[in-house]
Amino acid sequence: MKNSTTQQSVLFPDLFAKPLFAKFDQPHASSDSGAILLRAADRRVGLTQRLARSLSDDRQAGKIVHDLHDLLRQRVFAIACGYPDANDAALLANDPIHKMLIGRDPIEGDALASQPTLSRFENAVGPKDMYRLGEALADVVLEHHRRRLKGRRVRCVTIDLDATDDPTHGNQQLSLFNGFYGTWCYLPLLGFLSFDDEPDQYLFAAVLRDGTAPCKRGTIAILRRVIERIGELFPRVQILVRLDGGFLDPALLDFLEAAQVHYVVGMAENTVLKRRAAKLMRRARTKSRRSRRTEHVYGSARYAAKTWSRQRRIIIKAEVTCIDGRQPRDNPRFLITNLSGSSRDIYERIYCARGEIENRIKELKHGLEIDRTSCTNFWANQFRVLMTGAAYVLMQELRHRAARTSLARAQVQTLREKLFKIGGRVVSSVRRFVLHLPQSYPFFEAFRGIATALAVSSG
Repeated sequence: MKNSTTQQSVLFPDLFAKPLFAKFDQPHASSDSGAILLRAADRRVGLTQRLARSLSDDRQAGKIVHDLHDLLRQRVFAIACGYPDANDAALLANDPIHKMLIGRDPIEGDALASQPTLSRFENAVGPKDMYRLGEALADVVLEHHRRRLKGRRVRCVTIDLDATDDPTHGNQQLSLFNGFYGTWCYLPLLGFLSFDDEPDQYLFAAVLRDGTAPCKRGTIAILRRVIERIGELFPRVQILVRLDGGFLDPALLDFLEAAQVHYVVGMAENTVLKRRAAKLMRRARTKSRRSRRTEHVYGSARYAAKTWSRQRRIIIKAEVTCIDGRQPRDNPRFLITNLSGSSRDIYERIYCARGEIENRIKELKHGLEIDRTSCTNFWANQFRVLMTGAAYVLMQELRHRAARTSLARAQVQTLREKLFKIGGRVVSSVRRFVLHLPQSYPFFEAFRGIATALAVSSG
């Protein structure tokens, strides 16, 4: 490909005042020069090294060219840069920046691992490896934020879990037809943490599941582990668990109460709950008729389903929705909680805030392609999901370090486009590497601010 005349010299005879030739002949250059921030973020968080230590290596020592840490970093950093497939390795094997990211000399260093090597790496993991990797990811995220928040009294840690669809288009193991989504898919379960009133929700779990898995499958196991670790790292902190109605299960409620944590869980309506909400609904209809707008009335009641061990508090949101051109519609909603306080506050200020994780899931899907689960082997696909989760943890660290810049609330796609995709050339001397970047780079201030924050934090 390097000798292709089309690749090396593309002629535009009449596009500009003079003929234009485009030559792909710049040595030691990369279009991902800004990705050096990823290595700085990884050093700060200590993520890939910890994950690599969780992997078992059964290869013959004398035949190893790429150690597990290098392979893991190569895949995680490539995913963060927008290369989710192992096939992309062929295009990046000699990229000087990607070689620097895993600690190799950008000029003289050996080429990165090939696609077959990376594919063997992905398919070598098994369930024990994945269990250790999942634990390591959660531990690293929690330990990192304990260090970040050192000296500050953390009063509340909030845990949000949600499932999403991952459509499949091949013969992947455990890809099953889901009637709700109308497609063959996986249903990964994702977990996020937030601290006090901070707006960010940090990924700590990414578990792939078969296409017909109920929401509650695996939930208690994930919660038990993370609640235990939060208690160890943040003594005396209050823990809040927020879940939608698909997770509701008597065993889950009993577990949360035994763990002495607060919870707010969505609940589907039934005949008994609708009767309990009838008076509030009448008030909501009256208000809506007068205002001709959508109205809400809040209240609470004590309720116990037949399978529950005892009565619990139910928050009722009696809502009548008004949309132009349509008849007003009753829309009662219910939550179950062990929180005290205003029903309105619990619903609007606490429960509705969990909707923000939909934006995190969209970032994972559209920014990092966490649904690129195209391997035949289920555990290889789980490994891809977890490596994508690791890439997201690093992107979240970059966004946190961008707090005082124009990229403070940027999505993953924007962070990549504005921070990583910089054309640059690497020059090596005896004493140092020099990365030559465009003088006209428009996001220099944001880049400098993030790089400085990471350098200070890592020192």
